[in-house]
Amino acid sequence: MRVIGIDPGLRCTGWGVIEMAGNRLSHVANGTCKAQGESLADRLAHLYDLLEDVFDTHGPQAAAVEQTFVNKDATGTLKLGQARAIALLVPARAGLRVGEYAPNAVKKAVVGVGHAQKQQVEHMVKLQFPGVELDSADAADALAIAVCHSYHLQSAGRLSAALAKAEQPVRAGRTGRAARMRG
Repeated sequence: MRVIGIDPGLRCTGWGVIEMAGNRLSHVANGTCKAQGESLADRLAHLYDLLEDVFDTHGPQAAAVEQTFVNKDATGTLKLGQARAIALLVPARAGLRVGEYAPNAVKKAVVGVGHAQKQQVEHMVKLQFPGVELDSADAADALAIAVCHSYHLQSAGRLSAALAKAEQPVRAGRTGRAARMRG
């Protein structure tokens, strides 16, 4: 399964695609969408087109986006929220459910500490994917988001398998014995 992580930003939106095969993860691609345009609307439209191209090229089957943290600057937070809306819209239009993770949850999943520094996240991403060429710090964060989401998907898969196994009918021998004990 291919998983894309998206680190939204109005000027630079990082993205990272990984491949999940069981519990093995491998790097597929990463990059940065650099929105251009005179107005906010132009930049958002350009960001949408760039992200759509990434989806068309790499065909992810699962997506995750980092949640917005609140700034002291309300205008900056609002603009980041608009870029985040584009990051949610593109995978939704592709028919994917989108996982959303707080920055601290991503850091904890990748580094083991929720308040890790950006350099620590980048270092752990490079350890996870030896030889990877990171396009930017935003792309490193996006790969970390994809890794975090893959861990949650793996956990959900194990839970589903355990629930399915628990719902299977009990073997006939055990059922018969239980019936004799009740009778």
